Amino acid sequence: MEFFDLIRQRHSIRSFDDRRPLEQEKLDAILETARSAPSAGNLQSYEIYVVKQVRHRSALARAACAQGHVLVAPVSLVFCANPARGVEKFGARSEFYAIQDATIACAYAQLAASELKLAVCWVGSFDPDAVRQVIGAPKDQLPTSILPLGYPDGEPEIKERRPLEDLVHFV
Repeated sequence: MEFFDLIRQRHSIRSFDDRRPLEQEKLDAILETARSAPSAGNLQSYEIYVVKQVRHRSALARAACAQGHVLVAPVSLVFCANPARGVEKFGARSEFYAIQDATIACAYAQLAASELKLAVCWVGSFDPDAVRQVIGAPKDQLPTSILPLGYPDGEPEIKERRPLEDLVHFV
């Protein structure tokens, strides 16, 4: 798929086919793409947790404000900012840069999943402490996003985007 076509055709999909597992090769391709994302100082100040087990996906869904699609998707990636990786180079700004790094890596993973014709939906509504507990992340890591992945179950509802003239401001 051409890049601009991919961007235009990408949509959040919350309906996953729970009978079809995600192949390891596709998961590896998504993770490799996330790892290729740009990062501040090339420090890659983030961690990615791969959640596959049903009991962990269930707990993650509860931590994500009872969003059921997190449970149904066969895999969820949890992106966490890891500010400690940048403290020496960036000092107090390391948290800000780590959050950006994790967010960009998640966006790359989302695009890779879309390129592979997978269902994917960015989840930002969750209890960070509960998510940390589910994935076993240390307290100094900040969960920034959850990315459920799998095969779609049906076609997504396409929503309109804001018009450019409403979104873009020239100064």
